[in-house]
Amino acid sequence: MAQFRSRLRPPPAARRGIPLRAVAPNAVTLMALCAGLSAVRFAIGDKWELAVGAIIAAGVLDGLDGRVARLLHGESRFGAELDSLSDVIAFGVSPAVMIYLWSLQYLPQFGWTIALSHAACCALRLARFNAQIDAAEQPRKKAGFFTGIPAPAGAGTAMAPIFLWLATGEDLFRSPYLVAPWTAMTALLMVSNLPTFSWASLRLRRGMRFGALVGCALFFAALINLPWPTLSAVAIAYLASIPFAWRSYARVRQRVARLGSETPPPAAPL
Repeated sequence: MAQFRSRLRPPPAARRGIPLRAVAPNAVTLMALCAGLSAVRFAIGDKWELAVGAIIAAGVLDGLDGRVARLLHGESRFGAELDSLSDVIAFGVSPAVMIYLWSLQYLPQFGWTIALSHAACCALRLARFNAQIDAAEQPRKKAGFFTGIPAPAGAGTAMAPIFLWLATGEDLFRSPYLVAPWTAMTALLMVSNLPTFSWASLRLRRGMRFGALVGCALFFAALINLPWPTLSAVAIAYLASIPFAWRSYARVRQRVARLGSETPPPAAPL
């Protein structure tokens, strides 16, 4: 009788199904996509604060999905492709439509073209990233640097005029003659070959750990109490960091050439 029951029992592989650890990261990615796309709905209704907040929420979720996947050991090629598609919509299409409705629609003939450049450059950046996933030689990635600014940072810097407008109420920041060149510049930075900082390239000296924690606390306090001036400062500071990233990566390359190593070491502590 026991042998008969064991024959009827399905094999272990047939009972398992899809583990939750493989679904959870993709669910976070889809939440980021929905948050980013919701920004378009808020922009159509002239709810600019909610529109910006939706893009920021998408950026937070986009930063979490990869960490959730690594924590649960749920990484997959499907998840990587879904993440790229989500980034194109949340940080490429949605900010482009949002900036167009906010300012660029008042620029005759060229407003929509400039808005499209942001979405197109975001898509090109992510296509380049996907094409290089399996590449053996990626010296910048090994050193902890990005090539060009990543899609979430591209959306954030493109929206800097909106941050300044919400912070000051000055219509100067809404002028399409200011917004158009700014949007074109940030779009080109996404597809540029400039090295930019990633979290992996940043190192703190041991004596700075306590100060860094205090700085994080002050930053979040400012973000809660003065969100728009804080976000404006963050966007400008990020763009100002690009020359320092270029210099830091140049030092890494010099160190590699001096040591004759094929794998670049991480960047020097700040």
